[in-house]
Amino acid sequence: MPVEALFYNKLDDNKVQCSLCPHFCILKEGQSGICRVRRNKEGKLFSTAYGLVSSIQSDPIEKKPFFHFYPGSKILSVGSYGCNLRCQFCQNSSISQTKPIDEYAQKKYMPQQIVEMAINTPGNTGIAFTYNEPVVWFEYMLDIARLANKAGLKTAMVTNGFINSDPLNMIMPYIDAFNVDLKGFNEDFYCKMTSSHIEPVKNAIIQIHSAGKHLEITNLIITGINDSKASIASMSNWIATKLGTNTVLHLSRYFPDYKLTAEATPTRTILEAQQIAKKDLIYVYTGNLYPESNNTYCINCNNLLIYRLSYDTVLTGLDTKGNCKSCGTNFLKKT
Repeated sequence: MPVEALFYNKLDDNKVQCSLCPHFCILKEGQSGICRVRRNKEGKLFSTAYGLVSSIQSDPIEKKPFFHFYPGSKILSVGSYGCNLRCQFCQNSSISQTKPIDEYAQKKYMPQQIVEMAINTPGNTGIAFTYNEPVVWFEYMLDIARLANKAGLKTAMVTNGFINSDPLNMIMPYIDAFNVDLKGFNEDFYCKMTSSHIEPVKNAIIQIHSAGKHLEITNLIITGINDSKASIASMSNWIATKLGTNTVLHLSRYFPDYKLTAEATPTRTILEAQQIAKKDLIYVYTGNLYPESNNTYCINCNNLLIYRLSYDTVLTGLDTKGNCKSCGTNFLKKT
């Protein structure tokens, strides 16, 4: 169900320029942007992914991953189609690096249906916009998030962070938590491996942090490409300096996918990166390691607060207010 897009300007000769993300695509009649799901039709920009759902299911919130936002809960996770990056290592390329073949034959859910599903799912915390890049179906996400907010549901956005400041400001009041995929930590990597740029992502991360939103960061470590010790140290130092030492960082193991055939990241590399990042950050977790243990301990007394083994999560050392049972230090602002 195409709907007219937000954030674009009309140009001469029926062209339009999208201003949703830093690509600023200029599109002729009939053309779609880099994202594949924002199209010029008769001199207007339309979101062709509105209401089209590629995936929807209840997931452990740790799967997003969020480890410090309602840990141990479930969240209704929704995905659509398209992406504004061209990551050669994409692990969801079947939905992110494509457009709906027939937009009228896809599963369709109006925003109210998504919210009602979230309300009626037992033990559900809220709605996560995930699987593919939600920035490119901005209008759909915004409409769902507004309704979810009114219904008292929590919302989470799992994103590459490649979005302009004004759109991010518009949706910020309706999103409770962000997990931003900081894919590497230099411009050369972003240009060659994702066909984008790093500075807009760093700016978005700072903007989210400045707004006081819950923020966690994920970095996929790829063999021989962004796995240098210097890169990990530079990234963790930047996070600590700009966002604070208590910012959650997830270091995930890469497996060959899409266009990249580099060997899977050795477990040793991930564990070494974790130790490097821990020199700057308190909470550094690993992902895509099996089995993996990612327990959380009290920063004050080292009491075990949250036991995790894969997606098995137990809030063993927290009281109902999110305080450490041993020393009373507050760990979760919301539980």
